Amino acid sequence: MIKHVVLLVTIFSIWSCGDSKNEKKMNIKVENMGILASGDSVKIFTLKNANGMEVAISDLGGTIVKWTAPDKDGKFDDITLGSNNPEDYLGNTKYLGSLIGRFGNRIAEGKFSLDGKEYTLAINNGKNSLHGGLKGFNAAIWDATVIDGTEPALKLNYVSKDGEEGFPGKLDVEVIYTLKSDNALQIDYKATTDKKTVINMTNHAYFNLKGEGNGDILDHELQLKADRYLPTDDGLIPTGELKSVKGSPFDFNTPRLIGERINDTTNMDIKLGNGYDHCWIFADSSNSLKSVAMVTENTSGRTLEVLTTEPAVQFYTGNFLSGKAVGKSGKKYEFRYGFCLETQHYPDAPNQKAFPSTVLNPGETYKTTTVYKFGVKK
Repeated sequence: MIKHVVLLVTIFSIWSCGDSKNEKKMNIKVENMGILASGDSVKIFTLKNANGMEVAISDLGGTIVKWTAPDKDGKFDDITLGSNNPEDYLGNTKYLGSLIGRFGNRIAEGKFSLDGKEYTLAINNGKNSLHGGLKGFNAAIWDATVIDGTEPALKLNYVSKDGEEGFPGKLDVEVIYTLKSDNALQIDYKATTDKKTVINMTNHAYFNLKGEGNGDILDHELQLKADRYLPTDDGLIPTGELKSVKGSPFDFNTPRLIGERINDTTNMDIKLGNGYDHCWIFADSSNSLKSVAMVTENTSGRTLEVLTTEPAVQFYTGNFLSGKAVGKSGKKYEFRYGFCLETQHYPDAPNQKAFPSTVLNPGETYKTTTVYKFGVKK
């Protein structure tokens, strides 16, 4: 199939910063990212705060395409992996920066049961279903609404039809991205359903605090406030055990370099994941907003703090990046050139009764919040 893509063309921009008579600010630029082979137009919305930080989000998949952050000298770099070509995201099995749903992570053999009825999902990862199936939320064009205020925000809405990718129920989804004045991006997820279903949303941003395409992330230092993790089988489906991190390469309660023990193939879980691609369970598993992770890159001085209401996170070290993808600046994304901290509920939860439930019933509202906050090491 021939792909026709029109690259970045400005259609209209809004960079007004208000005045003394009106404290409201509209720090959002809207551009045409391109036209897909399907004929659908894709837009990109760039949020900018008073500190100069910019976060560019596409209505295709709610994807974070670009994210600039200052280093210790005040120099801004783009610290997230992505592409300027919207068509790349449709064939993107790496999910660079995209919203993930209905169900983030894996569901074993693409099957689960609710009230005695079995549902069969699209299979797209070996014999399992991954990140919502063949056409998950990452491939949908969302309805986008700019929110006027002192902190720029973008509201995205999507209606997932009953039976989409095999999931039951019509799901009404809302995601709001808000760029805060303290260089944090807050992501608020909300959903309702008309039929009993399962849901587990997240964002799949890849970070490199040295700048996208600027080498691997093994020299980044990670602290992860988690006392257990989920071992997996060779298909990366949890075995059901909640294993202590103590004394293992999975213990990041004390800050450690990501690369320090990532190749310890004497550890079977490291070997099966080809590095880190596992779900960590937070010591504080409450649904309150809490700080769960801190990443530091000493050369740039950049730090990334993660706060969430979720009970777990999938920490992934770009083990399936191979250099085939070329990023926004023309640099190849090689093996382990980015890391992900995908806040979520447990993988395969619909099939594992001992795991916290991911069931959403009619009349209930699914709500979660995650915050990615950048700073500079002092």
